[in-house]
Amino acid sequence: MRILIVEDELHLAEALTQILRKHHYSVDAVHDGRSGLDYAVSGIYDLLLLDIMLPEMDGISVLRAIRKQGISTPVILLTAKGEITDKVNGLDHGADDYIAKPFSTEELMARIRAALRRKHEVFAEDVLNFGDIELNATNLKLMCKGKEMKLNPKESELLELLLLRKQAITSKEQIIEKLWGFDSEVEHNNVEVYISFLRKKLTFLASAVRINTVRGVGYVLEVTV
Repeated sequence: MRILIVEDELHLAEALTQILRKHHYSVDAVHDGRSGLDYAVSGIYDLLLLDIMLPEMDGISVLRAIRKQGISTPVILLTAKGEITDKVNGLDHGADDYIAKPFSTEELMARIRAALRRKHEVFAEDVLNFGDIELNATNLKLMCKGKEMKLNPKESELLELLLLRKQAITSKEQIIEKLWGFDSEVEHNNVEVYISFLRKKLTFLASAVRINTVRGVGYVLEVTV
C-alpha cells in the first residue's frame, strides 16, 4: 500500500512518514498543494493524507481538483482542531474522513485502516481474479486450482498492479513509481527480479496465467490455452 502525505509542516510530515513506514506502508511526502496535486493525479496511491492549510494551493482545492478528474483515491484531511467549516467543506467536496491536529498514532492508524477497508470493499474485499488465479492482497496469498502460495509484500503489490490493469501493458517505469515511488533510485533490474519471482510462483502453481514481456514496452498478463 502506498500513501501520499501532503503536509507543509516538515517535522510533522517526517514524523508521519516514519510512523507509516513502521506500519509497513510505502510513503511519499510533499509540502505544498501544487506538488500534492501533481503526485495525486498519477493514480499510484492507495490513500492521501492531505493538510487543508497549504502553500501554493490549499487542500480543499487539491481535493476538488482530483475528484473533478475522477480520481477516487481515499482522502483523509488533516485539519486544525475545532475548524468545523473546513471539515464540512472537505467532506462536501469528496473527502473520506478527517482527523484534527494534534492526533494520536492509534487514531491515525485506525482511520487509515477504515478508509482502506472501504476502498477495498469495491474490489470484492480485496480479492482480485484473472484466469485461474486469485490474489488476496490483504493476506498476501496467491491461489490457483485449490493450491495457495504466500507472496512477499512487493510481489503482492506487483501482481495486484498487473491484475488491476488486466490485459493492459504496464511499463517498468509505472511499476517503479507504484512500488517504490517517484524519487526512488530503484533500477529496472529490480523490477525484472520481482517479475522473475512471480513467474516462478505461477509456474509452481501450474497456472495458465503468464506474465509476458512486450520488448521495449513492459509487461502484460495473458492466459494460455
